[in-house]
Amino acid sequence: MSRIGNKVVVIPAGVEVTQEGNVVTVKGSKGTLSRTFRPEITLEIEGAQATFKRPNDSKEMKALHGTTRALFANMVTGVSEGFTKDLEMIGVGYRAQLQGTKLVLSVGKSHPDEIEAPEGITFEVPDNTHIKVSGQSKEKVGQTAAFVRSHRTPEPYKGKGIRYVGEFVRRKEGKTGK
Repeated sequence: MSRIGNKVVVIPAGVEVTQEGNVVTVKGSKGTLSRTFRPEITLEIEGAQATFKRPNDSKEMKALHGTTRALFANMVTGVSEGFTKDLEMIGVGYRAQLQGTKLVLSVGKSHPDEIEAPEGITFEVPDNTHIKVSGQSKEKVGQTAAFVRSHRTPEPYKGKGIRYVGEFVRRKEGKTGK
């Protein structure tokens, strides 16, 4: 029995859900998201609540049940509140700045790295060592934040690099000389 799949998704006021076959479109104050779900899992909307039903109890259907419900809940949250990921840069001379919609990173290379914001994603730089990635799609926000982080992942000896706020970087001891 899928515990996640059986949970009811509460649709907040101002969010509109439409379904055409197995394509679900969610419209809210932050924008519109659309996704095609597998036809085996059925969506039932009653008032301001959405539930998902599966045809049988096979292992694949149980997994799909929970995944479909979680994806739908993320769509509803994304169009009503949005998602953000916060990154911090640690290292001497590491800084970020915004040029229009481009994020320019100086992370110890001979050239600055320029990252163009994908559609639906916005970058904010509150100060020159912090980056805020925000948008309506949880998937795109996470993927973009991971791409920014990949330009200089935290290294274990000095801890320098780009990391998520609150991320723990396991430190190693350096070489010992004789």
